[in-house]
Amino acid sequence: MENLISLVNKIQRACTALGDHGEDSALPTLWDSLPAIAVVGGQSSGKSSVLESVVGKDFLPRGSGIVTRRPLVLQLHKLDEGSREYAEFLHLPRKRFTDFAAVRKEISDETDRETGRTKQISSVPIHLSIYSPNVVNLTLIDLPGLTKVAVEGQPDSIVQDIENMVRSYIEKPNCIILAISPANQDLATSDAIKISREVDPTGERTFGVLTKIDLMDKGTDAVDILEGKAYRLKYPWIGVVNRSQADINKSVDMIAARRRERDYFSTTPEYKHLGHRMGSEHLAKMLSKHLENVIKSKIPGIQSLISKTIIELETELSRLGKPIATDAGGKLYMIMEICRIFDQNYKEHLDGVRAGGDKIHNVFDNQLPAALKRLQFDKQLSMENIRKLITEADGYQPHLIAPEQGYRRLIESSVVTIRGPAEAAVDAVHALLKELVHKAISETPELKQYPALRVEVGNAAVESLERMREISRKATLQLVDMECAYLTVDFFRKLPQDVEKGGNPTVSLFDRYNDGYLRRIGSTVLSYVNMVCASLRNSIPKSIAYCQVREAKRSLLDHFFTELGKLDQKYLSSLLNEDPAVMERRTQLAKRLELYRNAQAEIDNVAWSK
Repeated sequence: MENLISLVNKIQRACTALGDHGEDSALPTLWDSLPAIAVVGGQSSGKSSVLESVVGKDFLPRGSGIVTRRPLVLQLHKLDEGSREYAEFLHLPRKRFTDFAAVRKEISDETDRETGRTKQISSVPIHLSIYSPNVVNLTLIDLPGLTKVAVEGQPDSIVQDIENMVRSYIEKPNCIILAISPANQDLATSDAIKISREVDPTGERTFGVLTKIDLMDKGTDAVDILEGKAYRLKYPWIGVVNRSQADINKSVDMIAARRRERDYFSTTPEYKHLGHRMGSEHLAKMLSKHLENVIKSKIPGIQSLISKTIIELETELSRLGKPIATDAGGKLYMIMEICRIFDQNYKEHLDGVRAGGDKIHNVFDNQLPAALKRLQFDKQLSMENIRKLITEADGYQPHLIAPEQGYRRLIESSVVTIRGPAEAAVDAVHALLKELVHKAISETPELKQYPALRVEVGNAAVESLERMREISRKATLQLVDMECAYLTVDFFRKLPQDVEKGGNPTVSLFDRYNDGYLRRIGSTVLSYVNMVCASLRNSIPKSIAYCQVREAKRSLLDHFFTELGKLDQKYLSSLLNEDPAVMERRTQLAKRLELYRNAQAEIDNVAWSK
């Protein structure tokens, strides 16, 4: 199962490298779902010494006051026996440290880079991986020591700032708390126990470590604490004996320090019965075993989170669209593909697959007939106008049988008014076709991705519709003009002749100009105009559908495509310019998606092999 812990360490490093951790992430983070061990304690409680004992190396900065001023995420990786030890920092990729004094200096320097040479703190973690045959696979997070007062050079808020930082780690349900308390202080005043009890009141996630047992006053011991009588936790307390300051000054190595620690617990009468579960070596093994058990129990939840996040990442990546091609041919193909998608969306509106095309039918079926009905032929066919046109058409001599020229002028002056509704129908359909262009653009995510291309496609489509409108206007008005140019003779041949029922002609030619006669002319003309209206009511929609709707479906972007092939690569690139933030977001999402897919595959393999 060490492979499982190594896998978690690997995934945590990958998450960290991508910034896939912390509360500022827009999506749930894999890092937060992976168990880790946070080391908590007051200043000078022995935290650093415990960590160095677990690692078996001197690598942490030391000094008085607050030394740990940034979280240190420490990942331990067990190597095969005989392998050379080394360390790596995430902020210095591919640089291996074999001198652990240099590791200590780099931790100090990196802290200063973030906080300056002050006593300020920062929540930005340092990530350190140590590879050694003398460690167990483990992830530990060393946090700044809790303090009760601010010292010179620190803001008054530092006490609360450190506590808030510590809480942000240990409040996470997947965090294992390693609470460090010195044995030579009253446990009731332990900062580590106090804050651990607040976030983990049942002690389910807390391991208690007692340091400085060898420094207790003579006549006192820590047996009650180590046996869980003074303060009970779910897991047994572990005592450790760290190197003294004199040992550190003399550079006593960790191997000798561990041996002395074992000797202390095995030879001290008070602790001999507990010696098998005391010491830093036992602490490391126990934490590693517990960590692997926690990871096992969390695997189903981790798998669920990974699957859910993969879906969310794929969805957002799909929404952001494909990345931009690099070569001219690729750019041209990409633009053509986007235009094709837009064109298909537009056709679906006209064909009824998407909403909007029905409004065009409404123009033909309701608006045009209503406009024709509203035409006021009364003005053209008023008694005064009929008399005027009839007499003018006769010239200096009255007509003999029928006022043909008068009829023609009356019909022409009435029919010509149909041009208005016909032109209005052309414009109404044009407006709807234009509206559908904007709808189709808004429904084409790829055009949202590239604002410049969206503008060009929109302009090209509207210009194309304008050309179609002009052609349609000419064709439709020609239909009206045709009716004016040539009258349907059969209509007039069927009219009764201007004779009385007995067949006798009217007595006087001048009687033909009386009101009854003129009314009959008006009635005849109106009948003919209504017949023309009925005919145009059918032919105008056909003309508009042919010249505008059919052409919009067939060749909306043809002119744009023709011009597109003449453009140079620079202009093509400008059409595919997108928001740099979107490009950066897509890159990050793609990297996250790759991380989560790899993690899914590796965790699934481990889960199936159990």
